[in-house]
Amino acid sequence: MTVLDSIMYVVRAGSSKIRLYNTDTCSPLDAVIHVEGMRHPRDIVVCRDDRQLYVVEWGGIWRVSCDDHSYVKWLLLTESTTYAFIIALSLTSRRLVVTSSLSRRLRQFSTTDRQLLRVVELPQYVSLVLHGVETTRGTFVVGHRGTSHDQPLQSAVSELLTVIFASKL
Repeated sequence: MTVLDSIMYVVRAGSSKIRLYNTDTCSPLDAVIHVEGMRHPRDIVVCRDDRQLYVVEWGGIWRVSCDDHSYVKWLLLTESTTYAFIIALSLTSRRLVVTSSLSRRLRQFSTTDRQLLRVVELPQYVSLVLHGVETTRGTFVVGHRGTSHDQPLQSAVSELLTVIFASKL
């Protein structure tokens, strides 16, 4: 779920609909956004600058207008890419951070032109990435499994102070 103004937008796995709720009363609104072709949404974020929703599902990211409810498959991801299985999104200042459980990398895309801005390599001890967020200072906070103390199943949160920039991988 994500919130813009006084509206909460909610996706549910197995549904092609984005449900809208009043945030003051938590009651459903009459409007529902039906995204034809969306089958298994996993996460949703909103860009306050351009009033666009970004919804991730296997194989791609949908961009949906909060105003006129138009939509487009904004970014296509193929099964051959290591980030096709995206589990989480976050958004800071028109930069969309994509987290995949199949990769020890975060990928950051521009919401204005879909360009891959950077790839953030995570430390070797990270065994599973759960979520990544860019801070307003330009660092990244990552929820993950694995620690530098040889605990591959222990969950942890790390802030990456030094970011490794790489080309498209």
